[in-house]
Amino acid sequence: MDETEFAALTEQHRRELRVHCYRLLGSLDEAEDLVQETFLRAWRGRDQYAGRASVRAWLYRIATNACLDFLGRTPRTIPSVDLPVAADSHLAPRPAAAVPWLQPCPDDLLDAAIARETVELAFLAAVQYLSPRQRAVLILRDVVGWSAKETAAALQTPPASVNGSLQRARAELKEQLPSRRTEWRVESSNEERAVVSRYIAAITAADDKALAAVLRDDVRCSHQPGAGGHDGPEPTWYGGLATVLDGWAPVLHGPMELRMVPTRANGRPAVATYLRHDGRFHAFGLNVLHVVDGRVAEVTTFVPAVFAAFSLAATL
Repeated sequence: MDETEFAALTEQHRRELRVHCYRLLGSLDEAEDLVQETFLRAWRGRDQYAGRASVRAWLYRIATNACLDFLGRTPRTIPSVDLPVAADSHLAPRPAAAVPWLQPCPDDLLDAAIARETVELAFLAAVQYLSPRQRAVLILRDVVGWSAKETAAALQTPPASVNGSLQRARAELKEQLPSRRTEWRVESSNEERAVVSRYIAAITAADDKALAAVLRDDVRCSHQPGAGGHDGPEPTWYGGLATVLDGWAPVLHGPMELRMVPTRANGRPAVATYLRHDGRFHAFGLNVLHVVDGRVAEVTTFVPAVFAAFSLAATL
């Protein structure tokens, strides 16, 4: 197999492999690196590929093991931080999506065949609590749709071990995902756009009353370090309408002018926020929104470094 033949067989799978690695790692940058590693491993092992499985299955197997090797070399932990709960808040004592390395994914990387819930930030954050092998089993079985036998072959482990890992992974995932999500009515795109317009208008006008009307009473927020005015070394999360309005007041009513640009991330509406100083608008944070029942239920804020992935300018 020469390079032209190899490219013809493998390049058509690059996009979905990137999403697969993204689910496993939670980082778009790392996912791109691991796709490159996957193709390198595939090229080096092309003579051993005998066509007994599809090229897609062969590449998924290589990509999964490349990600597991990476996670084995670079172990990481989710910070354990007490959740400040306001009197008007009804939040679980777990962070929503504020983990240091988690990155948002632009919607143009996805396609209609990819279920939105498997690239949502809440799902990606929840799977970070699983061990790397449990994570791989869950994604291969429940997202990719492989059988226990296929998954066992890919991970070089007995099917019984796969089934046990899957049961534990499902139980842990259920524990980490917010229970209230099952009660929510998720908006259509048109409804989301209307809510986002109200959200942007309220913030840019520094209208507390309008902002309170567009946020849910139990709204929850999370920030990466260095994102959206959070300068601490660890992620932070907080919730409740009064807490959010009080926490955002220094920016809303501060001396610097705001500008907001709508976009989309992880199948959800998002807003790029810029603050004006030194005569220009500078990237401040990317807010990914979860719109439920006509109001904003969650706001996850990422560092300005992710703007490039969304073709957003660093300054305006």
